[in-house]
Amino acid sequence: MKIDQSLLQIVIDHALRDAPNECCGVLAVRDGIVERVMPLESAKPSPFSFEIEPSVLLKAYTEIEDSGAELGVIYHSHTRSAPVPSQTDINFGERWPGVEWLIVGTKGETTVQSWLISERGVVTEVPVHISVTG
Repeated sequence: MKIDQSLLQIVIDHALRDAPNECCGVLAVRDGIVERVMPLESAKPSPFSFEIEPSVLLKAYTEIEDSGAELGVIYHSHTRSAPVPSQTDINFGERWPGVEWLIVGTKGETTVQSWLISERGVVTEVPVHISVTG
């Protein structure tokens, strides 16, 4: 995944703003490059998990697809642990093969990691390439 620093900062700011609860959202991607951040509200705010209402996710997915991009990344934060997929993340991610999982860790120093989760629950780290424009 390639993302401009300004877009990544929107994601990080969302994570910090929602702490101590986990945040969630999606990223529109075109040709492997993030072009839009869509922050969403967790249906059940919690410091341990997030939940995206299916209708909200479908609306975001449709809006992204209608723009000619793809839903390439689902993001959320971990406020109490490292930015590594939990079993809950893996269970949800199995239903979205090919979609990256960007996790912002807000415990201590803010860190960001991205992952692919296969339909069989195999987790693979994906590099985050950050660019700076302007």
